[in-house]
Amino acid sequence: MSADKLIIFDTTLRDGEQSPGASMTRDEKVRIAKALEKMRVDVIEAGFPIASQGDFEAVKAVADVIKNSSVCGLSRALQKDIDRCAEALKNAVNPRIHTFIATSPIHMQQKLRMEPDAVLEQAVNAVKMARGFTDNVEFSPEDAGRSELDFLCRVIEAVIDAGATTINIPDTVGYNVPEQFGSLIKNLIERIPNSDKAVFSVHCHNDLGLAVANSLSAVQNGARQVECTINGLGERAGNASLEEVVMAIRTRQDMFRCNTGIDTTQIMNCSRLVSGITGFAVQPNKAIVGANAFAHESGIHQDGVLKNRETYEIMRAQDVGWSDNRIVLGKHSGRNAFRSCLKDLDIEFDSEEALNEAFSRFKELADKKHEIYDEDLRALVSEASSQLADEHYKLVSLKVCSETGEVPLAEMIVSVDGQEFNASSTGSGPVDATFKAIEQVANSGTKLKLYSVNNITTGTDSQGEVTVRLELDGRIINGQGADTDIVIASANAYIHALNLLRNPDNREHPQHVNV
Repeated sequence: MSADKLIIFDTTLRDGEQSPGASMTRDEKVRIAKALEKMRVDVIEAGFPIASQGDFEAVKAVADVIKNSSVCGLSRALQKDIDRCAEALKNAVNPRIHTFIATSPIHMQQKLRMEPDAVLEQAVNAVKMARGFTDNVEFSPEDAGRSELDFLCRVIEAVIDAGATTINIPDTVGYNVPEQFGSLIKNLIERIPNSDKAVFSVHCHNDLGLAVANSLSAVQNGARQVECTINGLGERAGNASLEEVVMAIRTRQDMFRCNTGIDTTQIMNCSRLVSGITGFAVQPNKAIVGANAFAHESGIHQDGVLKNRETYEIMRAQDVGWSDNRIVLGKHSGRNAFRSCLKDLDIEFDSEEALNEAFSRFKELADKKHEIYDEDLRALVSEASSQLADEHYKLVSLKVCSETGEVPLAEMIVSVDGQEFNASSTGSGPVDATFKAIEQVANSGTKLKLYSVNNITTGTDSQGEVTVRLELDGRIINGQGADTDIVIASANAYIHALNLLRNPDNREHPQHVNV
């Protein structure tokens, strides 16, 4: 491995999925994994196979289709975890087993209730077990950021001797600050006699808003793998953001003696895909992928950019996948033109059925909306793909009355396996009335955990993209819908979530490990 290569380890499918409400189905994980592979991510951590049958099958599905990235599974330092992980990864071209055990005093005493020597022994045994399945073994001392340095050195030296090829140093609770964390990495590399036999990695959480800064400080001090997620997704305040780490390294080559192999033009596609699947909208002022990341409103800034882009822009928007190009398509455009335009956006279809569904939705949109943008087409494709799921419930028609001084009323027809049912309900607003009417038919017993609306483009004729998150007995499901009519988009999102709820692949939240 070249010393100037920084390995990008994406854990969107595993740690990112631990965001409350971000649980993904097997097929959704495969879609994201393919996008990550296209972006040339080095390692894709696909999940935690021991957590559930659903997670096992998702890791296996990713391992079966990904050929150009290493596919990784997470396991505790236990025989049953490692066996399960190896089974899920058996068809992977380059499998990696990532095993971990906590090493901080508070975790050893309060969580594991183990003595340090027992923790060291279990760590070594776990690495040896994992090496029985693959030469590509990663070890993480959980909560390394709060571990005692001498003990940390002992554990890491021992697991490298046992065969670990990557040593990941997690700031599990986001406690560290950049100078401190960079110094820790430097000290570990200098103090551990066999440190040259492993790649040192970091996995930083964003509890203090320092995950990216801590990761970059570690890179400056010798780390050559960064674990990160698309859009900074992750439990609590999230993980280090892949796009921010990659673009910081690329933009500030004067400060870093390394570079990544990432195709940065794929960043926006991955960001939108993950946002759409998880229902976690990207804030407008988010670095790199936020809607305002390359926007200039100040007159002084606008004047400077028009004269020379570099006066106020340190990156080109096109380098991360932003485009100002407008797709010129209308209601008379044919299927081949539609397919060609989507190909220019790096959007491909897994089946002719998916193409036909997206094309049908495009025709419907073209009758409503005069100008169709890249973002409109991306939303169409995402919705068409999601709606190919089992449509047990289907919206046939919807009429909503909302008037000043009157209680909103929704009247609708919902198809259930082809049989149509009428429903009507009042509510505090048109969307509330619509959801209550749907529930008259579905009687799902779910709890509404999130209702989110985002405009896809600008203007009053913009499509609204709605995310609905439902919870039932520990299972959390995200449904999406898009339409120029926000109430119809809301109804479609709710019905989409109800259809997904019927899918046995939609399991309990991944933090609920049933072992």
